[in-house]
Amino acid sequence: MNKHSILGNIETVKMLRGINPDNLGLLCDELREKTIETVSETGGHLGAGLGVVELTVALHYVFDTPKDLLIWDIGHQSYPHKILTDRKETITTLRTKGGLAGFTRRVESIFDPFGAGHCSTSISAALGMAKARDLSGESKEVIAVIGDGAMSAGMAYEAMNNAGSSKTRLIVILNDNEMSISPAVGAMNKYLSKIISSRPYLTFRSRTKQIVKKFPKFLSTLLRKTERNAKDLFTNGNFFEEMGFYYIGPLDGHNIHDLVTIFENIRDDKTIERPILFHVITEKGKGFCSPEASSEKYHAIAKFDPKTRIQKKSPSAIPTYTKVFSDSLIRLAETDPKIVAITAAMPSGTGLDKFASRFPDRMFDVGIAEQHAVTFAAGLACEGFKPFVAIYSTFLQRAYDQIVHDVAIQNLPVRFAIDRAGFVGADGPTHAGSFDITYLATLPNFIVMAPSDEAELALMINTSLTINDAPSAVRYPRGNAVGVEIPNEFTTIKIGKGRIIRQGAKVAILSLGTRLREAEKLADYLLKNENIEITIADARFAKPLDHELIETLARDHELIITLEEGSIGGFGSHVIEHLANKNLLGNTEIKLLHYPDHFIEHSEQEDMNKEAGLCFENMLKIIHDRLILQDKIKIVA
Repeated sequence: MNKHSILGNIETVKMLRGINPDNLGLLCDELREKTIETVSETGGHLGAGLGVVELTVALHYVFDTPKDLLIWDIGHQSYPHKILTDRKETITTLRTKGGLAGFTRRVESIFDPFGAGHCSTSISAALGMAKARDLSGESKEVIAVIGDGAMSAGMAYEAMNNAGSSKTRLIVILNDNEMSISPAVGAMNKYLSKIISSRPYLTFRSRTKQIVKKFPKFLSTLLRKTERNAKDLFTNGNFFEEMGFYYIGPLDGHNIHDLVTIFENIRDDKTIERPILFHVITEKGKGFCSPEASSEKYHAIAKFDPKTRIQKKSPSAIPTYTKVFSDSLIRLAETDPKIVAITAAMPSGTGLDKFASRFPDRMFDVGIAEQHAVTFAAGLACEGFKPFVAIYSTFLQRAYDQIVHDVAIQNLPVRFAIDRAGFVGADGPTHAGSFDITYLATLPNFIVMAPSDEAELALMINTSLTINDAPSAVRYPRGNAVGVEIPNEFTTIKIGKGRIIRQGAKVAILSLGTRLREAEKLADYLLKNENIEITIADARFAKPLDHELIETLARDHELIITLEEGSIGGFGSHVIEHLANKNLLGNTEIKLLHYPDHFIEHSEQEDMNKEAGLCFENMLKIIHDRLILQDKIKIVA
C-alpha cells in the first residue's frame, strides 16, 4: 500500500469520512485515475463515471451510507462508487465472468440498494424506499442520482409527479452533463440550458445563499421565499418547484468543497419535508483525453492503452450487423422517400447516425422514450410512411404496451429493427435481448424474422418494405457478422418460408438466427468423423412458421433440434405446438434449445451461448445421448 496515497489507505467508507476535508480534492484526483486505469483493463462505461467523481466522494463523505440509501440511475456512473464501497480490490474484475457487474446490483453489495441497467428508474425506486422508511418509522436519507438524459424519459416525470404530490422527503440529484449517450433532445434539455445560462439568476441566487447563512431562522425563511420569487423572475417559473420539489442549483458538480457544504446543509435541515432536487453541472469524461475520443465514445469504450489512451480494437473487414442494417436502409431510402427512421437516444448504437447524415429530415431521435418512439412510428404509418424503429431488444421491452395497443391491434406496418438480440456479453442480463421472439411472436398478425447472416439481414430489411398490411420485426445480434457477401441487388424473401441448407437423414436441426453456423459446424463434424449426414434448415421466420417445412422435417426425421437465441416460449414452442396440433409428434423426438429459465451472468457472448447450451458441443451430446446413430459411437469430450 502506498502510504502517500489517500485512496490506497481508504479500506472502508467509514475511513473515507475520517480524512481531512482539505484532502478531498486529492482523493478525487486519485479516484478519477483509478477509474481510468480500471476501464483501460476491462473496457466499459467510462465517461459517466468520470463526471461524477466529486459527487460520489461528497455523497459518501456526508451521508451515512449504506444506512442512507444511495440509488444510481442506470449504473453507468457507478464505477467510482464501487471503488469506494469495499470493491476496490476486485474492481479489475469488472464486466468479466464471475467478476463485478457493470451496473449496480443488490446481490453484489449492501451499498447497492437497487439494481439498475436501464435508465430513469431511480426516482421511482427512491420514492418507494422513502415511503417504506416513513411507514417503518425509520430515520435515514434516500438519495437518487439521475442524469439529464434519463430525465427525458416519461417514467422520470411520472415519479416526480408522484413524489411532488406526496410531500415525502427524498433527495434527487440531477447530474446535468448536457450529454447523454447521444446529444440530449427535447424540451427538458432546452429548459435546463435556460436555467444554466441565466447569469442574473445565478448571481442573485449565490448572493441570497450567502445572506441566508447570516440571518436567524425566521429571516432565513423569508429570504427563501424571496429566492423562490427570484427564480420565477429570471426563469419564468421553476418547473421542479412547480412539481413540488425544493430546488437547489445549478452548482458546479466538480467543486468538492461546495458539494460537501450543500450536502451537509441538506442533511442537517430536517425542516424541508418534501422532495429536494439538487441540480449539478458536470463534465462527462472529465480527466480523460484521447486522440480518438468523441462525445459518444466517452460512453462505452473498449480496453485501451493507459498511456496513449487509444482503444485496443482488433481490426476486422467483416461489418457488424448494425452496419449492415444501416447501409441497407440507406440504400433502400435512396429510391423510396417514404422510408423514415426512428431511434430512442441511440443513433450511433443503432447505426442511424449515418442515415441521419444522408437524410436529416427523415431520421427522428426522440430521446430516451421508447414508448413514444413506437406510437410516433404508428402515427407515421397511419399516414402512409414506412417507419423503421431501431431499438435494442432489451429497451424495446419498455414499449410493449404500445407495440400491442398502438401497432398490433391496429395492424399498422411499423417495421422494427431489433438490434442486440440475444446475448450481449459484458453488459450482462440487464442488456440481453432474451425475450423479443416470445413477446412478439405471440401477437396476432406480427411477422418476426431472424437472419442467419448479413446477406439474409439485407434481404429481410428489403422484404419488410413489402409488408404493408402488418407489423414486422427483424432481430439481429451484437457484433460482427459472418463474412458472407451481401448481394448487390435486393430481392425479397417469401413471407413465412424457410430453407433447407443441407439434406440428411434421421436428425434435423431447425435453426432461427445466427446460431445456424454452430449447426453447420456440427454437420461438418458428424460427416467427417462419423460418416453421418444430418439435415440443417434455416427457419428465417419465427412467425409465421413454415408449416410445410416443419411437417416435412417431422415426417422424415427421428430427432429434430430447434435452435434459437431467445427465451422459453419462443420459436421452438410454436414449432412443437404446431406439430402437436397436426398429430406429428408420435414418431419424432423434439429437443428445444433456447435460453434457460434463469438469467445468465455477464461474460463473453460465446461463453454465454455455451452456458445456455446453444453450441456445437451440446448438440453433439444430445444426438449421442438420445438417438443411436451407430452401433458404436465415438464420444467426444
